[in-house]
Amino acid sequence: MLRLSYICFLLLTSLSFSQIKLLSWNIENFGKSKTEKELELIAQTLQGFDLVAVQEVVAGYGGAQAVAQLADVLNRKGSPWDYVVSDPTSSSAYKTERYAFLWKTSKIKKIGRAWLEKKYHLAIDREPFYATFEYQKKTFTVVNFHAITKNKQPETEIKYFKELPAQYPNLHLIFLGDFNCPQSHSVFNPLKKMGYTPLLIHQKTSLKKQTKNGESLASAFDNIWYAKPVQKKNGGVIPFYKSFPSLQEARKISDHIPIWMEFVVTIASQKSSRDNR
Repeated sequence: MLRLSYICFLLLTSLSFSQIKLLSWNIENFGKSKTEKELELIAQTLQGFDLVAVQEVVAGYGGAQAVAQLADVLNRKGSPWDYVVSDPTSSSAYKTERYAFLWKTSKIKKIGRAWLEKKYHLAIDREPFYATFEYQKKTFTVVNFHAITKNKQPETEIKYFKELPAQYPNLHLIFLGDFNCPQSHSVFNPLKKMGYTPLLIHQKTSLKKQTKNGESLASAFDNIWYAKPVQKKNGGVIPFYKSFPSLQEARKISDHIPIWMEFVVTIASQKSSRDNR
């Protein structure tokens, strides 16, 4: 059973219609290991949002199928959803993954094809996955990313993000995902100088293995970075683990919590993603 406070949170996220509600979630090992019950809980968490970015989709058999199953569960909750899954990233077989986007077709639509970043695929193990969406004749492009682990120095990958706004000058880029690196790291300074702002400040988003001294969260790794004309209206994290009797049970869903942002795009885009590829 979901706890009452968690249910109230999900209801509140469903009440606003004038902005776009975006969620990002590193769903650990998202593939055939997820049960129908777990997919149902994931769908309950997502259903109040318009657009969802998922990291750590299994690259082999079961990953794309799990995304399709999740979309089917969401479709049965009253709103039509569509989805797109990336090709496997180009890193070694041990690390390669897929990304996914899911969205409510009654609220937004995808423009053109989604694509994996080609220019830096040799420098970034799990190269970012882009998709452009339109809402009320205004477009924005979400850059979905899962960095290498902290002990492998994710800043050596994140440093290339400062090049991406110039590479796609006609797109309103929103960077999100699991950076395995806090927003306070100096590697983000070039983006900050360009006007990019992190959604979360010193907010931990990964789960400990066990609650210690009342603390269940470990590291500030997940975030959303945005710049004008994207304007944040609200945002935060979803403590889904509080609906479970223990962190061990919660971690069967994921070792990260979802993060979310409600936003508007203040000017219309003149060109689509196909002009930048």
